[in-house]
Amino acid sequence: MPEFIPRSEQRPIVDTSSTTLDLIYFDLVTLASNEQDIRRLPTHESLYVVLSGQVDIEVDDIMFEAVGRRADVWGGDADSVYAPVGANVRISARGAAAEVAIAGGLCDTRYAAFRITPDEVDAVNVGSSDTHSQRRIVHLLGQRQNGRCGNLLVSELYAGEGCWSGYPPHKHDTEDGDVETRHEELYHYRFQPETGFGSQITYDEDGPVKILMTRNGDTVLVDRGYHPTVTSPGHRGYIFTILVGKHRRGLIQRFDPAHQHLTKTIPGIDAMRDKFK
Repeated sequence: MPEFIPRSEQRPIVDTSSTTLDLIYFDLVTLASNEQDIRRLPTHESLYVVLSGQVDIEVDDIMFEAVGRRADVWGGDADSVYAPVGANVRISARGAAAEVAIAGGLCDTRYAAFRITPDEVDAVNVGSSDTHSQRRIVHLLGQRQNGRCGNLLVSELYAGEGCWSGYPPHKHDTEDGDVETRHEELYHYRFQPETGFGSQITYDEDGPVKILMTRNGDTVLVDRGYHPTVTSPGHRGYIFTILVGKHRRGLIQRFDPAHQHLTKTIPGIDAMRDKFK
C-alpha cells in the first residue's frame, strides 16, 4: 500500500532504493544565491521543474538560460526542462535562491533535451465549488510531448479550499486494455498558507482503508488502490504529481464502481481523463 514520507526526511526523496515504487525518481533541490547542483540519472528520464526563483539548466552541452518565472508555486505556471536518461545536468541559481523539483521515470530510450515554457503547458479545470471538487490541473509533461519522451507524465494540481481531488475515487494499478493502465504515482504536497493540511485516503476494493494527514512538504507514494485526497477548508492545496506508465505512456483511470455515477455530476471529468490519455 502507499508510503508516506514526511517533509525532508530523506534525500533523494525517491530513487531506485524505494521498496514501494519501481519506476519513479523524485527529489527537491534548494539552491542559495549562485549555488549549483550537478547530477546524472543513469536509468531515468527526468523533468526539472522550477518551483521558485530562476536558474540556468545545462543538459550535457545544451544550455537553457533563465528558466523560471515565478516567486513560488502559487505565482503562475511552471517553467521546466526535460533531460534524457543518462544526461549530465547542472543547475545554477541566477543571483537569488531557487527551488527545483526533479521528476524522473524509468526509461530505456534516449530522447533529445527540450524546454517547456509556461506558455506551452496544457491546463484543464475540473469540478466545481458547489460539488467541493474544484481543481486546476496543469500538465507540464503531457500529451503535447508525446513522441519526445518515454512514459513520464508530470503535472501540478491546484485544489480549491476544502475541495477534493483524485475524485471520484479512481485507480490505475492494472493493465487492462482500454479500461485501465498500470501507472505508479507520486504526490508532493504544498498548502497556502503553509499551516494548511489535508488527507490522503487509499483503499482496495476488498482491503483496508488507509487515511494519512498531509501537510506542507509531505510526499505520498501510490503503487496501487483508489486514492482520493482532500484539502482542509481555509487552505488552498497544491500537488506536484508524477505518473509513470509500466507498459505505455497514456493513463486510463478506473473509477470505483460505487462512485461511478459522480462522473456525470462533477464538471470536467471527461476532459480530465482525455488530457491524461
